Parts: sequence; C-alpha cells; structure tokens
Amino acid sequence: MIYLLEDDESIRELVCYSLNKTGLSAIGFETPKAFWRALSEKLPELILLDVMLPEEDGISVLTKLRLMPQTEKIPVIMLTVKSSEFDKVKALDRGADDYITKPFGVMELIARVKAVLRRSQTVSTDSEGIVYKAGGLTVNIPSRTVTADGVKVALTFKEFELISFLFSHRGNVLSRDKILRKVWSYDFDGENRTVDVHVRTLRQKLGKYANIIETVRGAGYKISGEPEN
Repeated sequence: MIYLLEDDESIRELVCYSLNKTGLSAIGFETPKAFWRALSEKLPELILLDVMLPEEDGISVLTKLRLMPQTEKIPVIMLTVKSSEFDKVKALDRGADDYITKPFGVMELIARVKAVLRRSQTVSTDSEGIVYKAGGLTVNIPSRTVTADGVKVALTFKEFELISFLFSHRGNVLSRDKILRKVWSYDFDGENRTVDVHVRTLRQKLGKYANIIETVRGAGYKISGEPEN
C-alpha cells in the first residue's frame, strides 16, 4: 500500500489512478489530519508527500515520520514545486529518500516508486546474516539496525542503505556516482550533492564514530580501518 498526501485533487486522483492501474495499491489524502488518522490504523510500504500542504507543511510531516519508531524506516518521496537545490537538500536532510519536482511525468514517478520499493523489499534477502563491526559500531543487516556502543542509532531507510553499502565495500573508495546508482537504483538527476547530504547527516548521527566514513578528496567515500564482519 502507498499513501499519497497531496492537497491538489487533480494531482491526487491522477497519481492514485496511475499507481493503481500499474498494480500498485494507492490511497490519497487531502489533509495531514486524514493522513495521520489512516497511518494510525495501517502502515504503508511507501509515502508520497507533498511539501506545500494545508494545516501542516510536508517537511514538518516528514520530520515527525522520522521521529516515530513505527514509521522511521518507511521510504518517503517528496513532491514539490520548488526546484532550488536548497529545498531539495532540506528535504533530503530531514530524511526523504527521494524527491520529484512538479510538474512531473507519471511514468517517471512510477519508475521512482518502483525503484524505492524494490530496494526496500529485497535488501533483507540480499544480505542475510551479515553483521559488520568497527570498534563500538555495529551494522546488523538482518535486523537493519546500527548501534554505537550498544545504543541504537536512528537511521532513515536511505541512511541505512548507504552505511551498509559502504561497509560491504570496506577499504574501497566508492565514487558518488556509484553510490547513487547502487543505493538509489537509478540516475538520481546526476546530483552528487545528494550523497554528500546523506553522508553529512549520517556522520552527525554516528557521533564519535563519524570519522569511520572517510572522504577521499576528488574520489568519493570509504569506510576507514579494517572493521570485522
């Protein structure tokens, strides 16, 4: 099930119709109030979230979603008329997994939705049983959890994908383009800034272990040291 929070009726109906027609079950909500009520009854696989909303803006809704244990891992794609880098970075910085700028093509939206769902549905089977360790930092693939000195680190879906991908290639420098292709599953508008924003936020959450993610100038990122697995 996909939830769409969009106050524009024409867009809401078009997106839901298109998703349902392709075999993806979708329900639209006009207001945050209706969205939160539905969320309390059933959790979706993915959320499409408009930025400009009545009652409560999309960034505020996104922030709350990432703070709630039951919704912190649900992938979120932002829908926005704002196209500046600042607005995109702000959404990503708050935990959005992707964004698409209005006006957008329905086929492009469907492709992005399928890419995000594909990643969320296959990640557990791809890396079953693997646990990475680096000092007091542990990345547990089966449970999709990261702990620092035994304390759980709250990560978004994409943040976990990023750190697990880096650990799976520890010692190797990964370019931003390669990270985009693997973690986002397609060419993410060719904007390397996306990776930088997620790395910055990830480092903040890792606290004293932030430097485990090393920046290799002009090349990309890598996990420093020789963590065990």
